[in-house]
Amino acid sequence: MSAADEILDIVDENDRVTGQSPRGEAYARGLRHRCAFVLARDAEGRIFVHRRTPTKLVFPSYYDMFVGGVVGAGESYDDAALREAEEELGVSGLPRPGFLFKFLYDGGAGRSWWSAVYEVRCELPVSPQEEEIAWHAFLTPDELARRLPEWEWTPDGLAAYERLHAYRAAR
Repeated sequence: MSAADEILDIVDENDRVTGQSPRGEAYARGLRHRCAFVLARDAEGRIFVHRRTPTKLVFPSYYDMFVGGVVGAGESYDDAALREAEEELGVSGLPRPGFLFKFLYDGGAGRSWWSAVYEVRCELPVSPQEEEIAWHAFLTPDELARRLPEWEWTPDGLAAYERLHAYRAAR
């Protein structure tokens, strides 16, 4: 099954399931769905940053500081976060990512999804999924901050990153 054929739960503005749709159709019709974002840090606290492949359905060739992706139909955010983090990092046996918060991303033009944000420490050697990730590195928070104005970031990842900073500042 291709990524476009994966079945997603379609949700309303309150994150209640209203139906199901193949991913490709959900994207084409701008149907609201669910995504999990996982900030992965290595043993030294550096953040996994990557550039998406040019074949991605959404935001191809953009940089991202989160691994993750869509939540499948009937799947929980927590299960999707672990599955996606292991797939994209190319590891197994990753600790369960810790849930931080959830927000409704609205990028306009039919790009809206509920976004659950997580964090995980990955002390395993990574072998990122070639179909998903064209380049990767672990960057210190300062290195990442210097790259923010230089690189083209996924808008939803950037929105999640900004909310993560606000979330931490409020704690």
